Amino acid sequence: MQRRTFMRQSAFAGFGLAVDCCYVRDDDFAEGVEAGWLRPYDDLPGGMKLLFTRLSTDERKAHAQAKNQSTAQCGALSRGGAWPPTQGSAQGRRGSGGGILGEIVRPSLVKCYQQAGFDFVYIEYEHVFFSATDLADTVLAARDSGLPVIAKTPQLERAEVAKLLECGVVGIQLPRTETRAEIETLRDYLKFPPHGSRAAAPGYGNSDFAVPEDPRAWLREQDQEVSLVVHIETRRAYENAEEIVSAPGVDMVYVGPGDFSVEFGQPGNPEHPDVRGPMADILALCKQYGVPFGTTALDAEAGRRWVEEGALFFEAADELEFIRHGANELVEAYRGFCA
Repeated sequence: MQRRTFMRQSAFAGFGLAVDCCYVRDDDFAEGVEAGWLRPYDDLPGGMKLLFTRLSTDERKAHAQAKNQSTAQCGALSRGGAWPPTQGSAQGRRGSGGGILGEIVRPSLVKCYQQAGFDFVYIEYEHVFFSATDLADTVLAARDSGLPVIAKTPQLERAEVAKLLECGVVGIQLPRTETRAEIETLRDYLKFPPHGSRAAAPGYGNSDFAVPEDPRAWLREQDQEVSLVVHIETRRAYENAEEIVSAPGVDMVYVGPGDFSVEFGQPGNPEHPDVRGPMADILALCKQYGVPFGTTALDAEAGRRWVEEGALFFEAADELEFIRHGANELVEAYRGFCA
């Protein structure tokens, strides 16, 4: 059987797989046939159909080029904004939301986040262990769903950063950023010569496993695509905030309210004036230097206030928080009539 490329028009338009055959729901099948991309091979029970493609070589090439262009734009925010989020490019929207993966990395969770309308995926890779295979599969699923992935690097180390980049992560967030020197080191790891010392390794998730036809253009696109995200969460970082925010190559600034609240003597209370005041100072610096500011809001009302003041993105909540909230809500609802 000849190996072919399968495409289908569905909720995840543009998603492509290199497969011999696959099963598709009737609703997706109808759309594919109408678009002329699919033809039935055989009817199967259960409302499923076995499909092969009839895409020509030129059509497959055009799809690959379109997908590469989308990837070069860092996936493009799912509701039509630009990346990284900026005052001038957010198309009237303020506040891009990222769904956090903090314990479980699975493509299915990415799909849930995409359907919910999140703009990007944030992977908490400082405090937990992940299977390397699960992590890479999840990043690839996010890319195929049009969701840029920001990930913390466990430490400021070349190989750790390189593995995240090669699996397809497009934003590297440095926990406990405290000095401009650290930013310069990370920027060196992120950029290819002459702007940095990143090693060229196409053909992995960073190019959707395609070999770039124009290596020079691919290097340029990678340099444009990858974002450097500083993570301010200590008193020392606050004291050095202006040199951090104004450092060349900084694309986004995230203030972590958890450790920041501990450092300023109000653990777990990021809305306390002793904590929120310094955070607002950093936001003012970000606006002064034109760098997107983001944080994690205590709740929706706190998030609204941050947006009104100029915050442009949020690393919102993780899958465990969603599970806890949903489980608690369901149990409480049933206890109301089962007690």
